[in-house]
Amino acid sequence: MSIQQEELEDRAIVRIAAHLPDLIVYGDFTPERPSVKYFDGVLMFVDISGFTAMTEKFSTAMYMDRGAEQLVEILNYYISAIVEKVLIFGGDILKFAGDALLALWKVERKQLKNIITVVIKCSLEIHGLFDAKEVEEGLDIRVKIGLAAGHISMLVFGDEKHNYFLVIGQAVDDVRLAQGMAQMNDVILSPNCWQLCDRSMIEIERIPNQRAVKVNFLKPPPTFNFDEFFTKCMSFMDYYPTHEHKNILRLACMLESDPKLELALQKYVMENILKQIDDKQLGGYLSELRPVTIVFVNLMFKEQDKAEVIGPAIQDACIHITSVLKVFRGQINKVFMFDKGCSFLCVFGFPGEKAPDEVTHALESAVDIFDFCSQVHKIHTVSIGVASGIVFCGIVGHTVRHEYTVIGQKVNIAARMMMYYPGIVTCDSVTYNGSNLPAYFFKELPKKVMKGVGDSGPIYQCLGLNEKVMFGMAYLICNRNEGYPLLGREKEIKYFMCTMKEFLISNCSQILMYEGISGCGKSQILMEIEYLAQGENHRTIAIALTKVSFHQNFYTIQILMANVLGLDTCKHYKERQSNLQSKVKTLLDDKFYCLLNDIFHVQFPISREISKMSTMRKQKHLEALFMKILEKTVKEERIIFIIDEAQFVDKASWAFMEKLIQSVPIFIIMALSPFIDNPCASASAIMKNRNTTYVTLGAVQPTDIRNKVCIDLNVSSISKELDAYLVEGSCGIPYYCEELLKNLDNHRILLFQQKESEEKTNVTWNNMFRNLTKPTGEFNIFHISKDDGVEEVCNLASGVRLRNLSPPSSLKEISLVQLDSMSLSHQMLVRCAAIIGLTFTTELLFEILPCWNMKMMIKALATLVESNIFYCFRNSKDLRLALKHNVTSVEVHYRSLSLKPRDRLARDEQEELREMEGEVIECHIIRFCRPMMQKTAYELWLKDQKIAMHLKCARFLEENAHRCDHCRSRDFIPFHHFTVDIRLNTLDMETIKKMTKSHGYQKKQEIIFSKAEMPKISEFLSEDLSPQEIKEKILSFFDLIITRMRTSQEDIIPLESCQCEEILQMVTLPLAHHFVALEENNKALYYFLEIASAYLILGDNYRAYLYLNEGERLLKILKKEKSWSQTFESATFHTLKGQVCFNMGHMVLAKKMLRKALKLLNRIFPYNFISLVLQSHVEKNRHFYFLNQQGQEGPPPEKKKLAQLYQQTTCLSLLWQIYSLNYFFHHQYYGNLAALMQVNTALETQNDYQIIKAFLDYSLYHQLTGYQGMWFKYEIMAMEHILNLSLKGEGIEIVAHVADILGYNKFIMGHLDLAIELGTRAHKMWALLRNPNKHYIVLCRLSKSLFLKSRRAHL
Repeated sequence: MSIQQEELEDRAIVRIAAHLPDLIVYGDFTPERPSVKYFDGVLMFVDISGFTAMTEKFSTAMYMDRGAEQLVEILNYYISAIVEKVLIFGGDILKFAGDALLALWKVERKQLKNIITVVIKCSLEIHGLFDAKEVEEGLDIRVKIGLAAGHISMLVFGDEKHNYFLVIGQAVDDVRLAQGMAQMNDVILSPNCWQLCDRSMIEIERIPNQRAVKVNFLKPPPTFNFDEFFTKCMSFMDYYPTHEHKNILRLACMLESDPKLELALQKYVMENILKQIDDKQLGGYLSELRPVTIVFVNLMFKEQDKAEVIGPAIQDACIHITSVLKVFRGQINKVFMFDKGCSFLCVFGFPGEKAPDEVTHALESAVDIFDFCSQVHKIHTVSIGVASGIVFCGIVGHTVRHEYTVIGQKVNIAARMMMYYPGIVTCDSVTYNGSNLPAYFFKELPKKVMKGVGDSGPIYQCLGLNEKVMFGMAYLICNRNEGYPLLGREKEIKYFMCTMKEFLISNCSQILMYEGISGCGKSQILMEIEYLAQGENHRTIAIALTKVSFHQNFYTIQILMANVLGLDTCKHYKERQSNLQSKVKTLLDDKFYCLLNDIFHVQFPISREISKMSTMRKQKHLEALFMKILEKTVKEERIIFIIDEAQFVDKASWAFMEKLIQSVPIFIIMALSPFIDNPCASASAIMKNRNTTYVTLGAVQPTDIRNKVCIDLNVSSISKELDAYLVEGSCGIPYYCEELLKNLDNHRILLFQQKESEEKTNVTWNNMFRNLTKPTGEFNIFHISKDDGVEEVCNLASGVRLRNLSPPSSLKEISLVQLDSMSLSHQMLVRCAAIIGLTFTTELLFEILPCWNMKMMIKALATLVESNIFYCFRNSKDLRLALKHNVTSVEVHYRSLSLKPRDRLARDEQEELREMEGEVIECHIIRFCRPMMQKTAYELWLKDQKIAMHLKCARFLEENAHRCDHCRSRDFIPFHHFTVDIRLNTLDMETIKKMTKSHGYQKKQEIIFSKAEMPKISEFLSEDLSPQEIKEKILSFFDLIITRMRTSQEDIIPLESCQCEEILQMVTLPLAHHFVALEENNKALYYFLEIASAYLILGDNYRAYLYLNEGERLLKILKKEKSWSQTFESATFHTLKGQVCFNMGHMVLAKKMLRKALKLLNRIFPYNFISLVLQSHVEKNRHFYFLNQQGQEGPPPEKKKLAQLYQQTTCLSLLWQIYSLNYFFHHQYYGNLAALMQVNTALETQNDYQIIKAFLDYSLYHQLTGYQGMWFKYEIMAMEHILNLSLKGEGIEIVAHVADILGYNKFIMGHLDLAIELGTRAHKMWALLRNPNKHYIVLCRLSKSLFLKSRRAHL
């Protein structure tokens, strides 16, 4: 394609024309609506079955890595081929209807005969395409084609902003009937088409009992030249590319800019498409698997065939449908003639148009459209089907001709309900459940077998959304279960108990209001309160409102009074009328009884006085009567009025309640979601009342979520991984937790097994951390065991990656509503943040944001933090603390806020935003409030865009993916980066020098303490000293070091504490996941091993275990691909596994892993006694050699060799400890060999810390085996080594390590006093060195020593 042609196709008018047929692009844009045009032509209807099933498969996919983009590629792989064939053969694609398309060859009637031959040739070649194409695995593609010819009418209708077109006529009906008769790979000609065609050219097959025929093949005469015939036929086509344009598929690709034409064409294209055309982001951005609500409207006419007759009716219906949809952000996607009627495909929830209460709005719109269209002249029957769920929304077709369409099972269900249940509004069970409307708004219909739809579930008729007083049916939605506790809401119940107590002892009204987001458990709190409020001398009335209650005047008070007067139990209006007469006879004159007719559905005679009253006067009389009734009632018994979903209280009811609380002592308890708009004046007054307690509900705590899961699943414990996933994903919102559990259950991820006793459990690597999470003790009583008394546990199916699970559609919908309500710039920021991960830094976000400055980003972040999209934290410690506890409920004092002047309030809001901006500047760590928002926003990116963004993130993070400056920027696995080439960025010399220096290869220029101040080596070696004197010498040495650390003028103590944990969370972890997304498996493996090592250093064995499992998955992929040959990573992997097993006490597993690691590191450990003896002899000789060589420094080993040696020392150190635990005599020899090999390997490294640690380990081994002389010798050798150190930086750390290790050794040997003395000094040194992890470990050991000493003192 030439550059000039690319520029032409990039024009806005060309991109708009790609959405429209030539029939419109080159049409006559008359302003008259409706307008009708007539012509002749051939129609082709192509139905491609199989895509709906594929869409359903993708929409229910478990993981996020297969979604809309892959679906678009597969759809357009097939559809674009069909479109291309149609365009090559001169056709005009009129419409895409999901996975079908309608094409037109518009010609004069005398040319129909030849054009039909061309169209048949095109049809047969389309079938040939699918014989040649490789079908996607699991995709059953079936193409069926129907052809018709004859007179066609085009109807154009709409308003000033939106236009639509239809083709109408017998030919349109015929082509649908022909396609309906077709089987796979059939071409069916309608009767009229068969009459008009050149029969001599076509071999056909008769269809029994039908006038339509099936085409077998073309049979041209021998001398027939199809190319010449085709060229001649195309000369009659007005817009077929010829001559200089013969190499392009469509003439509309060459349109010149024409503002007038562009404006006319824009009216036929949806608004969200036009926005994307302006942004040049057309293709992928709009392609989503998205939860929407489909409203299919079908209009049947008394006279179907005449466009000029039905045109006005369609125009009137279209104008009304457009106006209704606009209110609730719905859109008309398609209009077409369908099975003897005109159908409108309307969609709520397109990208950028998602709104709260979408399903309710869709039903409300459907009822409104039904009521209006039923009254339109010429419309005989109106049928509407409403279905909700995930469908594919996206661009389907070819680059030169495509349309935005919806495909999915829910589209089919809505269409089938519309046709199989004519004359009513129907909806599926998902819509019914999602509407949150009372059951009496619906009626369940008998099931029918609908073509192309499997089990659609129950079908309901929507009876209308005008709220009626259904006495006794406005109760609370949920029911209290005595066997199910209200979890985590003790504080909220305490608010009620205190307010209740105050209400009962005082003579004034009390109001308790609970505000919380949907799903936080407000209804459960009210159910518990209703139960607790039961008692003598007071009456509880509990109701639940719905969205439509807000539009019903005085509805809330209506329900209250019906309950107070006992009308809720009456079955007939006469019974209600009798009750009313007895209750109000002393309060109301007979002539005023008719005031109660409308409100209580009774039939008192209407008096002359009432008939002359205005509506306002009637309302005042009614309110006065209700006030008297309530005043009389509360003298006998107090009233507690409980209202759920109180945000739907109507204005008149708020006004009455405002007066009520001032006149009558009543206790009103409400639960409400945050008001979307400002509350009315009366509602605000009640919120600010001195007797109102307004509680903003917080989240449920992680322990309560855990308890809830165990009770819901009826298990005694759940896997730790599942617990972490649900706690993080739910954010303490019970509804989120329930939806996540349902999603896991739907995908068969949850695995229920009989609980085994710990003694019987055979521990393997895979089950090491299973079933460690149990409910807290007080909730175990709610666990119901099986009939046979056997308890069950819940594990995860093997191979499941919870991190990559796609969010449930219900939670995705909530996130999409929030996203679509944001500005485009805020949406972009959230989407970019989603690429980085759940937690990220402002520096990285700024790096990947396109064309943003820092001020813009800070302002946007502050707004999003204020909107509860993000949290911000100053450091990782604050983040960790926040993750341990969710935000709790708080009381809001609206009264004190109301006392501030309005201008002060406005200033306060501005100041709050400025303060938030300042806080964001200080807080460089940002985290999504809801993980589901991050996952939803992440799924909106295209694959290529994701790769580019992940690459940006990886390049930025890579430079800091090492230990902190405090720890000299080393690898978590020593010398790891020298063994594997995994860097994206090239290394400069400065970076290399920095890394080399970080691993101990700097010249010893540090200031050394004065030798005069340091004890002499001979003093430690003196044999004349008693054990007590040796102890004093060692302790005084450490005291001297501590004193020098505190008083030295030199830069000995680091300025800041260890930041490794923050680097791990903010750099290394995200970097590993970025490489996974980039499918750079070798790099991802490297960082997962680093992460596992880091967590082991930090003492978190479980997280190390998790990331080793991630590493294991990658190892298997790399081995399978045979693209990776290094053994060092595999050896490191087994070493880390061995460490985890050792720390968890599984010594057999640990030994197996460590032996395997040593084998991979070319350091085989003997398996039998003979090889043990030989190996021991060799190692003793090596040991003698190394000791004699000390002081004669040779060149250090190369970095790769050092990495190998460090791993060997780790394995050998653990191995001798494992063997020392066993009392079999031969294990002592194995243990001795391992300890000796550790010393030799450490000496080979020439690293001071490794040598000193090996000496102390060897000393401890001999203490455990009872060799007095040997352990003393190696302790002295360790101390001697310390005295030769440069006591600055790493040297000081080594001294602290020695004090720490010596203290631990003495603790193991039972020398508690010395262990305490050494531990105290190690504790002081680590505190001065600002290493919180080591500081914590020493404190734990020290506390054990002190505890045992105190216990011994009491014995």
